[in-house]
Amino acid sequence: MKVGIVGLGKMGMNMAKRLLKGGHKVVAYNRTKEKLKEIARYGGDKSFSLNDLVKKLENPRIIWLMLPAGDITEKYINDLIYLLKKEDIIIDGSNGNYKDDIRRFKELKKDGIHYIDAGVSGGIWGLKNGYCMMVGGEKKVFKRIEPIIKTLAPKNGYLYCGSSGAGHYVKMVHNAIEYALMEAYAEGFHLLKASQFGKKLKLNKVADMWNHGSVIRSWLLELLIDVFKKDDELKDITGYVEDSGEARWALNEAIENGIAADVISISLFKRFNSRQQNVFANKIIAALRNKFGGHFLFKKNYKIKIKEKS
Repeated sequence: MKVGIVGLGKMGMNMAKRLLKGGHKVVAYNRTKEKLKEIARYGGDKSFSLNDLVKKLENPRIIWLMLPAGDITEKYINDLIYLLKKEDIIIDGSNGNYKDDIRRFKELKKDGIHYIDAGVSGGIWGLKNGYCMMVGGEKKVFKRIEPIIKTLAPKNGYLYCGSSGAGHYVKMVHNAIEYALMEAYAEGFHLLKASQFGKKLKLNKVADMWNHGSVIRSWLLELLIDVFKKDDELKDITGYVEDSGEARWALNEAIENGIAADVISISLFKRFNSRQQNVFANKIIAALRNKFGGHFLFKKNYKIKIKEKS
């Protein structure tokens, strides 16, 4: 099949390369010419504008957007509306909000343009291992693009999730779970590091051992093996962690549906905390402790001492 790829970042570039390796034809557009030269070396056809991209595709056209979620993706979709015709297909592969998908689906349908939301997981390793893909939209349209999806995904690694928005909804929950898993690993290894055995424990060895047969083995743990091999102390890491929005949306959904999502909420709030210094709320707690005194201090030897009010 022939597909247009808009956005040759780390994910978009490797997805384009995987499609080319799988025998598909790729026409790519990216703002920087260097990326276009790179995809051309792999057999892709480069274009220097959206209009150029659309002209090089066959009817009905398939255009896959691999752009940051939100305003940028919205802008490109709005620009494409004036270039595409009935039966053409736009696929949004960003970490978008499922509510935007439902709105776009309805808006594009008025012009006869099809819209698919595709949640993509796999990171920069997707070129070799394939991308887990969660797809939402009309099933007949999904069937038309399924050969592309099948090439991008590993065996059993893709799913038609349902109507418009379903793909990104499943991806949203996937990323919220990811937040919680990462927080659990972080706290566990912090506990190991701070223990009386921490100085002699090799954390990469622990991670490697756990990844062979234990119930907490995972690809995230595999990544930690490499992290700790390079630097057991993580001296060059600041601990500042951004969030991309999915966990926030997932918590909103949990509130609306009356679902207790305790661990996901904590993992998100920990990320907020990582980005703050000298937190005002912490200052308030410290001020109150100093005011009323007589609080308990737990020591490492587990004996409890009471700080007397002076």
